[in-house]
Amino acid sequence: MHCLTDYDTKILLAFYMSLKGDKKFSEFLMQNGFPELEALAQGIHSNVAAMQWLLDNGYPEFAVLSNAIDDEPEAIEWLQKYHCDFLLMFAAACRKNVPAMKWFADRDLKLFVLIINEIQQILMHQSWDSSDIHKFRRS
Repeated sequence: MHCLTDYDTKILLAFYMSLKGDKKFSEFLMQNGFPELEALAQGIHSNVAAMQWLLDNGYPEFAVLSNAIDDEPEAIEWLQKYHCDFLLMFAAACRKNVPAMKWFADRDLKLFVLIINEIQQILMHQSWDSSDIHKFRRS
């Protein structure tokens, strides 16, 4: 199984910038052998094709992570079943679970806290977009 802790700081910073929408860092991840992190970033932004890419290319734990971040019970259970403890804690922190957020702070995992805060912002904007009547599609 793959985990976010497997990556060097520089790569995780590129992932963070990709989450923020910086195409230069998205391209860096793609061109330097880390397409799974770009796919995860896109999956967190609700890109279904990116989620499928993760499943099809040997990164199911990252696809499940994205779903666990969205608080899908089956995804959380999957992470528990396969003992993906760090990813489980990461997903909980992204959902603003206070003990999980404290776990990262207590271990001085500043880069992960930065990434978690960005994902919290993404989730907040997604929530706003889903309730914005101007963004509803007509059938």
